Amino acid sequence: MQTATSIRQTFEDQGFFLAKGLLRHRVAELETEFDRIVGQLMASGEDINARWGGAEADRIGGANTVVLHTHNVQQYSAAWTRALLDEAFLNVAEAIVGPEIVLHHTKLFQKPAELGAPFPMHQDWEYFPFENDTMMAGIIHVSDATDAMGCLRVYPGSHKLGRLSSAQGWSEKLVTDYPIERATPLEAEPGDVLFFHYLTIHGSMPNRSDRVRKTVLAQLHSGSDRMEPSSHPYEGLVLRGWNHAMTRENANRAK
Repeated sequence: MQTATSIRQTFEDQGFFLAKGLLRHRVAELETEFDRIVGQLMASGEDINARWGGAEADRIGGANTVVLHTHNVQQYSAAWTRALLDEAFLNVAEAIVGPEIVLHHTKLFQKPAELGAPFPMHQDWEYFPFENDTMMAGIIHVSDATDAMGCLRVYPGSHKLGRLSSAQGWSEKLVTDYPIERATPLEAEPGDVLFFHYLTIHGSMPNRSDRVRKTVLAQLHSGSDRMEPSSHPYEGLVLRGWNHAMTRENANRAK
């Protein structure tokens, strides 16, 4: 494992850091619980397809595709709560955002074999903006994620561009200036965790392979940062340290 200083430097330079094998010791249990969550979702009768629509999604192969989704896996499974509190996971997160680490939310994505939906290139900041832009995601891989399976693609260093104006997280200008075909694929194995800044321009191609891609994203921010107005689900769970921005009103709105 790299030192905290080198992790921080890589993240600041590139806008991402791939922690190889970080949760390999938990991945068998996490995949079992992942599959159990998906089974419960499919039995619920809810609309769980989070496929994006629009011209760009269709252009890159999104028509008639599926990506299964739910927020907050820790509300389904204690195993996933334990993973979020794993010392190895939090040590890397601390190297990036500092000693006070707050969980904003998690989200599960399952891209089915052959029909897994793509996501056009976008930034995440509009969905849950923070004053000092400390928000990042840690993608916990519970399966392989190859380029053929629709792994994350990024433009390294693009977080330095700051907040780019867009609609629904992406715009025609953004996808024209930063075409997904030229983005860098970040392939991963089960147990790898890919941390990336919420200003890093990213997306993913369809899963056209014969294997299912399974990931859970943990959205994390510094406890010294303050949330801007947002209607997004917010857990506000302190994983390490202290949340200096928490108020009675925000504690009551956490959902």
